[in-house]
Amino acid sequence: MKTKALGVMLTAAVMAAMVVLGQGAGAQESPGGSYPYAFPSTSVPSALAPTPPVSIPASMLSGPRDLGAFTGLGTWLDVYDWSVAWHKKASTRTTLGDIDRMAAAGVQTLFIQTGKWDSPTDVHEASRLLPLIARAKARGLSVVAWYLPTFENVDRDLSRLVAAASIPGVDALGVDIESSRVSNRALRNQRLVELSTRLRATLPSAAIAAIPYPPVVLSMNVQLWPGFPWTALAPDYDVWMPMSYQSVRTSKSGWKDGFRYTAANVDRVRSSIGANVLVHAVGGIADKTTVADVNGILRASSQRGVIGGSLYDWPTTPAKLLPALRGFRNPLR
Repeated sequence: MKTKALGVMLTAAVMAAMVVLGQGAGAQESPGGSYPYAFPSTSVPSALAPTPPVSIPASMLSGPRDLGAFTGLGTWLDVYDWSVAWHKKASTRTTLGDIDRMAAAGVQTLFIQTGKWDSPTDVHEASRLLPLIARAKARGLSVVAWYLPTFENVDRDLSRLVAAASIPGVDALGVDIESSRVSNRALRNQRLVELSTRLRATLPSAAIAAIPYPPVVLSMNVQLWPGFPWTALAPDYDVWMPMSYQSVRTSKSGWKDGFRYTAANVDRVRSSIGANVLVHAVGGIADKTTVADVNGILRASSQRGVIGGSLYDWPTTPAKLLPALRGFRNPLR
């Protein structure tokens, strides 16, 4: 009984500390390019369906921010995994059974994409999405909804992000920051900052993560996103999740090493924003990742006090990686 009580006290203390720290922050691209994927083009509907007003959960409007969903072991799903529109082959489309397998594998958080820039509604295929989220919650997983804004229409981006955060069962929100559909880089930065500021004002108590390009990539390709506004964004995000996909780097570059690449990206995020910034490590791509890679990512994360880790994405995660990935689990959850 004493041991159990101590465990409960430790859990409460750690989670409370995360909430206090949080109050102090997927990944794909729109058609035409991506990091690291290129997705098939789709046409924008001539008229997007009007979206009814959403009911924002009270927990996202007032009270402390709970960052627990970003701790421990996570995994990822995008619309190309679970939706009928973008995954035509029913036999390999994500099902409730996949959610069960995540739970059995020790996954603690599901990061799930809730729509796309050209989805006809803010929440895409709700009849398929909501049961997946409900099953994750029933199996004890936290759920982080994520969305990739294009910055072409800030009002639309904001509407889709707020709708994602307001889905029943969603615990937190992720903003995938990688679209280059706005080619004017200064305007893109301006709209990114505007969207982030408005999102935080709309959801003052929501736990929100930024999912940006990894700083190492931005330094290697200075034309990719020059002048990325790290400090301007810092007040609006609780956790930072750089897309540190070591598998897409070459051995010659020196960045294919999971430990070195993860460590460098964490260090550079913190040097750009602040030493105490909370980071969740995202490695991948999963089917191009080795056990040695996972161990390296885990070692770098442990040394740097990273609060959680995941590989992109679940459908590409081979069973052989699962034992090593369990090293990211938060035993206090």
